[in-house]
Amino acid sequence: MTESLATYLDFARETAYLAGRLTLGYYQSDIRPDFKSDDSPVTIADKQSEELIRSRIQSRFPGHGIIGEEYGTAGAGASHRWVVDPIDGTKAFARGVPLYGVLIGLEIDGVVEVGVAYYPALGEMLAAATGEGCWWNGRRAHVSAAASLARSYVCYSEMRSFSQYHRASEWDRIQRAAYTCRGWSDAYGYLLVATGRAEAMLDPIMNAWDCGPFPPILREAGGYFGDWQGNATIHGNESLATTATLLPELLALIRG
Repeated sequence: MTESLATYLDFARETAYLAGRLTLGYYQSDIRPDFKSDDSPVTIADKQSEELIRSRIQSRFPGHGIIGEEYGTAGAGASHRWVVDPIDGTKAFARGVPLYGVLIGLEIDGVVEVGVAYYPALGEMLAAATGEGCWWNGRRAHVSAAASLARSYVCYSEMRSFSQYHRASEWDRIQRAAYTCRGWSDAYGYLLVATGRAEAMLDPIMNAWDCGPFPPILREAGGYFGDWQGNATIHGNESLATTATLLPELLALIRG
C-alpha cells in the first residue's frame, strides 16, 4: 500500500527529530572524528544517527530503498528511495559549532517529493512535501522577496572549493554582483534561503545525500533547488538554492 505524502512527511519529521536528539548526546563533548578516504570526518554520532534512521525506515517501509552517506545504497531499484545524511556538517559538529543538520528526503520515481532538515543544536526544523507547503517550526516558510542580487546575501560552504572544482570565474561574477557573501555553510545555508534570511546558497560539489530534502523544501517555499544549469535535481554533483525571482540572474552570471 502506498502511503500519502503527508504520512511520509510525518514519519520523516519524527525520524529526523529522534536522530537529531541522538547527536546532541555527543555534541560539544570533545568527540574525536576519524577521517575517510576523501579526508572528510566521520564520528560515532554520524554512524549511530544513520543506523537509527535506516532501522526505522526498514521497519516501517521494508520495500523502500535507502541512499545514505555512511552505509551506502540498499534497494537501488525501488520506486521509493530515502536519501539520508545523518549529520550534514560533521566538521562543524565535531568542533561544537551548531550549524549542522540531519537530512532526510524521499525520492519517488526519481523526484524528491518529501524533505525534512532538522538542526538539533539550533532547535530548527524545515519540513515539506509536494502540495503540503514548507514549514519552519510550525509556521509557513517563504523565500526572500529581494528583487536583485545587489541587495542579496549569498552563502557558500568552502571558499577553496570554487577554484578546486573549476568554478572560480563563476563565483567571482556572483560575489561581485551580490550585496554580501557569507560562509554560513552546509545545510544551514539552505535553511537560510528557504526561510528568507539569505537569497542564495551555492556549492560547486554536492553529493545526493548532502541535499536530499531540499528540492521540495525550496519548491514549496517559493524557490529553486538544483544544479547550476537550472535543472531541479539532487544528482547534479553541484547545487544552487535561490528564489524564483533571482534564479535567472544567477544562471546568467554562471553562464558568463
